[in-house]
Amino acid sequence: MALTAYGGNLLWLALFHTSNERLIQGPVPDLDDLPVPTDDWPTVTVQLPLYNEAEVAHRLIDACAVLDYPRDKLEIQVLDDSTDETVDRVAERVDHWQERGVNIVHVHRDDRTGYKAGALANGLRLARGDYVAIFDADFVPDADFLRRMMPPFFDNDDLGMVQARWGHLNRDNSLLTQVQAFGLDAHFAIEQHVREQSGCFMNFNGTAGVWRRACIEDAGGWEHDTLTEDLDLSYRAQLRGWDFAYVPTVEVPAELPPDMNALRAQQFRWVKGGVETALKLTRRLWHSTQPLRVKLQGTFHLTAHCAFPFILLAALTHAPLLLMKGIGHGPGELYFATMGFGLFGFVGFFLSQLFAQRRLYPDWGRRLRLFPVFMAGTMGLSLSNTNAVWQALRGTDTAFIRTPKYGGEAREGWWRSRYAIAELPHVIWWEALLAIYCTVGLGVVVALGEWAAVPFQAFFAAGFGLITISNLRQVFTVRQAPPAQA
Repeated sequence: MALTAYGGNLLWLALFHTSNERLIQGPVPDLDDLPVPTDDWPTVTVQLPLYNEAEVAHRLIDACAVLDYPRDKLEIQVLDDSTDETVDRVAERVDHWQERGVNIVHVHRDDRTGYKAGALANGLRLARGDYVAIFDADFVPDADFLRRMMPPFFDNDDLGMVQARWGHLNRDNSLLTQVQAFGLDAHFAIEQHVREQSGCFMNFNGTAGVWRRACIEDAGGWEHDTLTEDLDLSYRAQLRGWDFAYVPTVEVPAELPPDMNALRAQQFRWVKGGVETALKLTRRLWHSTQPLRVKLQGTFHLTAHCAFPFILLAALTHAPLLLMKGIGHGPGELYFATMGFGLFGFVGFFLSQLFAQRRLYPDWGRRLRLFPVFMAGTMGLSLSNTNAVWQALRGTDTAFIRTPKYGGEAREGWWRSRYAIAELPHVIWWEALLAIYCTVGLGVVVALGEWAAVPFQAFFAAGFGLITISNLRQVFTVRQAPPAQA
């Protein structure tokens, strides 16, 4: 029933979207037509938090150095916590642009206190901008980013944050990157859009957004007691009465993790941090004066990752329950008829992906073929992500593990990068056992003639199998690659 509830929420988001659909593409506003003259535009500080990003730091810095914004109103901070050669590479690019008149500074910390949140808070203390734009190392903003993102602030003094849509630099690199892009598209095209349009809370996605500095400070600033400082600050700010806006017409492309180890680390951080934020703020949300729809949607949003333990439970019990039914024991027909309501959850899960692809791409029908792989992959990561949920519930401290970025190598030969992970996670052996377990269960379901249950059991078997095989192959490839050149 828990999965039905979360799927039902996705169904509501998808149906709301169909009645409020807007075109994604839009013109770049003319500076002369904006309500605030160019000379009166506010000062913006662009913050670039980095940690050991030698492959991509130059790409990000170069993109931000040419942002189309009044030169005297733009400040760039490279917030560098690196412990490797990234420091020297950043220093070289900062010097390069300083010599060309760009107001850019290199802020290097000797420790990672607070991780990314600590770096952002330290930078804000030194910043002179009234607005703060943030980009992670794997993003490449277009020159007109600020020109298109700042106008919403001019009409609303209560607007605290504006979020752009993520694009994908290396979407077509592999099946893994295609599936990741497929899933992220639903978040941005459906979830963010609908939450904003319905007056519910949305979130800053950690990058590719602009904050009003007064909003950050009024909400209590960046805190690092969760692994998702972006989600945490978003809810604290909106609970203080600040408005958020989403601009789907502005796309900022980013690099997707091309390897399973990197994806697993990223997913673990997002899941654990999301649950930590839910534990921190759900009570505060329900004690607020927000309308019931905001409280309900916010609860689904904050606790969305709690669906993974239920996915894992379904994988473990699906075949055994059908076997017990087949031999005349266990739950009866009424139980399985009740479970049929789970189809509503599946429909919501499917439609949110379908509408996202239809909204973003002319060839959405072809792209929708990725749905079965995406669904299987989601199930396959349920064990690792359930561990993240469990650690969050227990209050286990874990470090902020960065997602490796490979730059040009994200398209070809990423496994030769100095940041490629050559270790196998311990969880992979449990995932391999689950792949075997679910495959045996598939045989049982087929033998019982429970044909309606076969597709779901097949997804479980395929999901754990794909995750295991992909992880093993990629780690083997990294171990066989020649040493990275310094």
